[in-house]
Amino acid sequence: MYIITLLLSYLALVASAPSKGGSKNARFYKGHDLSSLKLLEDSGTNFYVDTARNNETRPADDILGDGGMNAVRLRIWVNPPDGVYGLDYTLDLAKRFQSKGHRLYLDFHFADSWADPQKQPIPAAWPTEVKALSKTLRKYVTETLLAFQRAGVELDIVSLGNEIRHGFLWPTGYVDVDIQPHGALTRNFTNVAALYRAARAGVDDAIARGVHRPQVMLHLDNGWNATFQTRWYSALFDNGVPTSAVDVFGVSFYPFYGTAATFANLRESLGALVRRYGKPVQVVETDYPAVCDGKWNPIPESSEPAIPYDVDGQVEWMGKVIDLVKEVPRGLGQGVWYWEPAWLNNTSLGSNCTDALLFEPDFSAWPITTGYSRKSVNVFR
Repeated sequence: MYIITLLLSYLALVASAPSKGGSKNARFYKGHDLSSLKLLEDSGTNFYVDTARNNETRPADDILGDGGMNAVRLRIWVNPPDGVYGLDYTLDLAKRFQSKGHRLYLDFHFADSWADPQKQPIPAAWPTEVKALSKTLRKYVTETLLAFQRAGVELDIVSLGNEIRHGFLWPTGYVDVDIQPHGALTRNFTNVAALYRAARAGVDDAIARGVHRPQVMLHLDNGWNATFQTRWYSALFDNGVPTSAVDVFGVSFYPFYGTAATFANLRESLGALVRRYGKPVQVVETDYPAVCDGKWNPIPESSEPAIPYDVDGQVEWMGKVIDLVKEVPRGLGQGVWYWEPAWLNNTSLGSNCTDALLFEPDFSAWPITTGYSRKSVNVFR
């Protein structure tokens, strides 16, 4: 009986211990980027209707929460002219979502406006020489995180840059990942490595002053491209950035920017990162069209043509991405995030398709716009 009691105690201890992986426990992030929600609501002309509740008008985040969302991603710009996506704007949203129990992911753009693979402009008020820019960047990261702490907001993830395929803070931190041979590629990363070390030191400075320790992410696009992903990180780490300075790798994965963005290639790419670095990976941006009818632009070829461009296709696409991330080796697939599912006045979400939202927009009472929840709001349920 004593042996049985010991065995039962051991099994209970094992069952209660946290998993080292990110995707096989409660830490799996089921997130939506809702950065534009306050902008839409503040206009007073955008409303969301829950079709599963007899067309009851409800906040979009509550509808998505019922659909399984447990985390929200928010971008932050440095000095946006109108304040949208700036510090105060983003803090208001962060406090709201935290109060509803959602974990938070802060996406630093390090720009006054959009930062993405085509543009990464230095904020207008910042210096451009690498040493002075590094000092400014470090201070900015620290002060931003302290502002969230003072507001009572705890961040789970911070991404130091957004889709930084060619680095960030151009032209100082610009990189060309196609340079050969590898030695030349490494030298090309000298400035961006210095800037990243400064941003990462800014996080550490904030932690030293009492900020909750978030996971620090780097985020690249073309998540399906294993060669690109591994060359990029190899060049960064060969510049003296320790692998410990990155906690999680984030990737974007879209179906309509190239037919190579297949599930098989994404699986290989995420697996390559895990095998090489042993760190968690997340798909931090993805979406799928509900409508792609050629009304505005030629219909793009999908990387997975068997999945239709419709609401059922949205559900199928997201289900497959979620399953794929959960199947990453060693349980290190940590989360999936849908990009801006409720942005009613930007239905294409940057694609050539008409509508990639999880809400069907109704413009018949313009300027009042109503978004009716599609069944795809439940992709995380």
